[in-house]
Amino acid sequence: MAENNNKTALVIGGSRGIGRAVSIRLAKSGFDIWLTYQNNHAAAQNVKSEIEGLGGKCETLSFDISDHNATRAALEKRADEHPPHVVVYNAGIAKDNLMVWMTREEWDSVLSVNLGGFYNVINSVLFPMLREKRGRIVVVSSTSGQIGQAGQVNYSASKAGLIGAVKALAREIGKKNIYVNAVAPGLIETDMTGALDKKAILPLIPLKRFGSPEDVASVINFLCTEENMYIHGQVIGINGGLAT
Repeated sequence: MAENNNKTALVIGGSRGIGRAVSIRLAKSGFDIWLTYQNNHAAAQNVKSEIEGLGGKCETLSFDISDHNATRAALEKRADEHPPHVVVYNAGIAKDNLMVWMTREEWDSVLSVNLGGFYNVINSVLFPMLREKRGRIVVVSSTSGQIGQAGQVNYSASKAGLIGAVKALAREIGKKNIYVNAVAPGLIETDMTGALDKKAILPLIPLKRFGSPEDVASVINFLCTEENMYIHGQVIGINGGLAT
């Protein structure tokens, strides 16, 4: 385990898929992990055990990020007492449907978690980070937020909204030595992409493979740890060439 002076990384949605890979990669880089999740206690405990097996520290926090009061209750006091050095906003859901058939619940729930959750989290932890005048914020957006995807108007809108939020927030707080960037994964092998038709999709990807959660985690780790950093307010595509 690399030494990192007990710096803390808050990983939102850290129990599965990309979030799990990010939690483990940052733990290997020496961060103590605050891992948040909603209700999959077994998955969260598995990640915690894996990090502790590496000699790291991991604390799990269960709450609904779309609930403003619950998010503040879980994070505000904790962040005030120990401002995180890194925040990775990875939470997100998808409820795909063609727009003509999309229900208001499918629209509202995706926007509430994916975009509203960003506000709830960052608003709860940002002031202490500003006070310390240091930190890294990395937001997991999506290729769908960059180029759109049929059947995902709600998801694409939420992920595009995150890109706008990152760019605006970067302009607000860069002077406080807090770096803000986004990554935009393409087709990554997680639970969310398990039902997709790989044979139909792979010809569209120049690298001819789906990405892995570790592919995403490596870029996020770089953005969170690199000392010679001049990347700020950017969106880094991790998509095998699917979108440029």
